[in-house]
Amino acid sequence: MNRYQNTKIINQPDTNIKYYRDTKYPIIALSITDIYVITTDGDRYDKLAQQYYNDSTLWWIISTANDNLTQNSLYPPLGTQIRIPRNISAIMATYNSLNS
Repeated sequence: MNRYQNTKIINQPDTNIKYYRDTKYPIIALSITDIYVITTDGDRYDKLAQQYYNDSTLWWIISTANDNLTQNSLYPPLGTQIRIPRNISAIMATYNSLNS
């Protein structure tokens, strides 16, 4: 699976140079339906997304929802409580709107 599959490619007509457009991520509000888990050894955002959403490519939802953690790794800190949003349809609708 290509991590850029949902990223728009823009072709600049005068130079015929192609480049990737920045992907915009929505702010994910707290919800009473959110799940909170304590991370254990081997947890990764993509594995958690697969476990809770049946789609590892939605790792960014969990990462973005936990913006208090460093965003430069697929590994959340061991023993940290993280939030897993459950209303992914609303999150995806906002994501699609921001990136259309």
